[in-house]
Amino acid sequence: MNLNEQLIHIRQSLGGIAPEIFLAVFFCFFLFSELVLFKQFEKKKASFWLQNLALAGSLVALILVLGQWNDKPSFRFHPLLFLDHQSVFFKVMIILAWIFSLIHVRILKYDFPPEFNALLIAAVAGLNLLTMSTHLLTIYLSLELISISSYLLVAISPYKKAAEGGLKYLLFGAASSAVMLYGISLIYGLTGTMDITSEAMTAGLMNNSNLVITVSIVMTLAGLLFKLSLVPFHVWTPDVYEAAPTPLVSFLSVAPKAAVILVLMRLASVLPAQYFPILGGIALISITIGNVAALWQTNARRLLAYSSIAQAGYLLVGVASYSRFGFETAVFYTASYLIVNMAAFFLIDLLQPKATTELSAFEGLGKQNIWISGILTVIMIALAGLPPTVGFTAKWLIFSALWDSYHDQGFPWMLWLMIGGTLNAAVALAYYLRLPYLLFFKNSNEGNSASNESALGKVIAGIFLAAVILLFFNPEWIMSWISAF
Repeated sequence: MNLNEQLIHIRQSLGGIAPEIFLAVFFCFFLFSELVLFKQFEKKKASFWLQNLALAGSLVALILVLGQWNDKPSFRFHPLLFLDHQSVFFKVMIILAWIFSLIHVRILKYDFPPEFNALLIAAVAGLNLLTMSTHLLTIYLSLELISISSYLLVAISPYKKAAEGGLKYLLFGAASSAVMLYGISLIYGLTGTMDITSEAMTAGLMNNSNLVITVSIVMTLAGLLFKLSLVPFHVWTPDVYEAAPTPLVSFLSVAPKAAVILVLMRLASVLPAQYFPILGGIALISITIGNVAALWQTNARRLLAYSSIAQAGYLLVGVASYSRFGFETAVFYTASYLIVNMAAFFLIDLLQPKATTELSAFEGLGKQNIWISGILTVIMIALAGLPPTVGFTAKWLIFSALWDSYHDQGFPWMLWLMIGGTLNAAVALAYYLRLPYLLFFKNSNEGNSASNESALGKVIAGIFLAAVILLFFNPEWIMSWISAF
């Protein structure tokens, strides 16, 4: 490629990452606006305008991403980034999660430091880049942008436990990043490339022993497992979920998982066969540990933290299936999990606004706020994977893909993964149904009457209810998009 061709490629590449360029410019503009508004207006009014600015920016980013759907799949800054229907779909999910987090903040009237929205913009930019990354270097740098933004978001929250949660998040994140970087250096040393679309990577790894391949893959996956809250990089999750404010936890519980799942699917096309049993083993261990640990929790957010560890394991099952159907079901599971999990945090916050969310605080609230409590019950049923909710459809499709792969490929570990996952789904009922039990079958304690009576909050809760039930009957609404990949 001569100089002229390189300049043309750079110009075309810049045009192909318009949403990310917008987010970078918007980040700088937001910081400038923050300085100006806080000098011109009182804190409350300045915060109001900044919230509106952040929401407007998120809507512009969504429009720009939707405009990429019809773009021809191609590289940007070859071989660093690749834009296709998959990356656009995942970017849409990430930005929708961002928009809903901003709405959550407004409805519950959270008072965050002004840097909150700017850091959230940076995190979304990193997540968008991660969905397009096809090079180990861009994967690592995108993860670092997401991680640093996330550490600061947790630590600057105006809560006593925020500093402790942020420090644990930072320490575990730094360790996982270091391990991942060492794994990347091993792969580069063995293959001479960091391009995950290159056949040279597969060929280079296959020329080594199984032990070397396994160690390299596991170490490289460390940073991705950390973002997915998967064993053994899951220890930070309950502390951060308990310490951080609910809107932030809601975003961090779904958006990074969506981006990382796509990276794992891209890696599936190049890493050797040892990659899939490793994913299957990590998935089963994570599902088991998440579900068993959740049984002993007394705090709703810690319970959902261990739930997210188990749910991330189920997400991994679709990737471990190593089939087109398996990848499609993993994407469907990601989309349905995003809806259900954000709904769970939102509804818990409506019942106990900004509270510590001890489970005992929910006793008897179902009789006082039937609408929100009833929808929360449906959401917990969806997380458990029972009909008639999209949670059942997602789990059914995941295990169907695994069963088909077992029949086609005949690997015994796939059968054990399916048996273990199914048994764990039954175990999960014990803690997912605990919250509905406390809401409707326990008498209210004094002081348990705090709830948000926002009409908009109730409308959004109703939209979540409709989405969770209608997607059970019409999963093709999402699958038709996914099949277009």
